[in-house]
Amino acid sequence: MKTASVTELRAKLSAYLQEAETTGPVVITRNGKAVALLLAPVDDDDLERLLLSRSPRFRVLLGASRKSIKAGRGIPHKAFWKAVREKDRRPPRATQR
Repeated sequence: MKTASVTELRAKLSAYLQEAETTGPVVITRNGKAVALLLAPVDDDDLERLLLSRSPRFRVLLGASRKSIKAGRGIPHKAFWKAVREKDRRPPRATQR
């Protein structure tokens, strides 16, 4: 894993972007301490996972969902997917302007 200071990154951003895409993550430092990570996502799904994993709002929602399931208020796996399929079959609602 490569390490670069903020100053180096500013001067050679394109090179570090290429480094992140080909070799792997680049740790960005300021005054010798890590402050950021330059990371190239593999695909759109990877990008979405990375963003969601860092989202405080999503973490709260996920925690509440897990707590609800643990308390027995979840729905069975088959029932969930049945509801999803039924929703997909319904015609989209008209939007109001």
